[in-house]
Amino acid sequence: MLAIKIPLKETNKLRIILMEKEIIDMNYKIQSSDSYGYIPINRKIDNDVIIELENELKKKLKGQNEEKIAIEVVEKNLEKIKKYPKSIAENLEGKLSNDEIEELKTSFDIIGDVVILEIPEKLQKHKDIIGHAALDFTKRKGVFMKKSAIEGITRIRQIENIAGENETRTIHKEHGARFSLDVKDVYFSPRLATERKRIASQVKDKEMVLDMFAGIGPFPILIAKRRDVEIYAVDINKSAILHMKENIHLNKLKGKIHPIHGDITQIAKNFKEKNMKFDRIIMNLPGTAYEFLDLAILLMNNNGILHYYEFAENYDQGIERISKSALKYDKQLEILGSRKVKSSSPGQWHICIDAKISDF
Repeated sequence: MLAIKIPLKETNKLRIILMEKEIIDMNYKIQSSDSYGYIPINRKIDNDVIIELENELKKKLKGQNEEKIAIEVVEKNLEKIKKYPKSIAENLEGKLSNDEIEELKTSFDIIGDVVILEIPEKLQKHKDIIGHAALDFTKRKGVFMKKSAIEGITRIRQIENIAGENETRTIHKEHGARFSLDVKDVYFSPRLATERKRIASQVKDKEMVLDMFAGIGPFPILIAKRRDVEIYAVDINKSAILHMKENIHLNKLKGKIHPIHGDITQIAKNFKEKNMKFDRIIMNLPGTAYEFLDLAILLMNNNGILHYYEFAENYDQGIERISKSALKYDKQLEILGSRKVKSSSPGQWHICIDAKISDF
């Protein structure tokens, strides 16, 4: 390819001039050899251009080594710069049509070494191509396609390996914590990382905390890493509890976590029989958390904090539900804050309402 040969000391100055004139070829690396630099150019240049470049370079040198300036255009084998795609869609250019690429959902989840993405039904005939594009872009070990929505009380989905290793067990890292999980057996969303950190930052030492739908323990682990607390972490999915126990050992914790496998309805009865109350309760089961609000209110200490999650267009319905349960048990409600955690579907949000529950 064409390159400009220039004394090595002046290579960078000439590079700047060539960039300003849009003559440099940005697809190749500048190389040096035998005291000369070789700068790739994107077109042939005539003697008038060479003279112009030499004159501009002399101005930059300000009288230093001007007599040694000599620009020469040569043929030189230069190394091509490897370009990495900025998205899966960009990585699919030339492999799928533009219409197909536009149809593809651009969001995906990375959980440890595993990538999980959604492919529209009409594009699933290209799942191998899409899977390998995702594998190349993310540099993870395996790519899986969603085969179903989150289903059942154990909150799991069907997935299919479409590229890379068919290994669903992985270690996910988040805010200094490590989480062991099997993505085919448990629910976990890396998109809640910021929310988990937000909640953990609010907890104070010596609190009694209940996570009613704890999964593999991301909320409890992050809290217990920061604070000397006691956390009761409940989940109906046995696999999630087994992973939570493993995660307790994987992380250095200041607090104590009690993993409990079972239905929160029955577990709550056991708590009430033992007169156990909590300073903070986390209810991250956005589809049906409202069904358990009465239980949460009954288990709350005076001035306790509730973190309530649901899918909704706005906060009105959630606030009304919490208020109704609080009044039912002669409690007063103070809304401390509300936020949209993430989009769940068009017009719908995964929201959180933070509330203080107090005696009248």
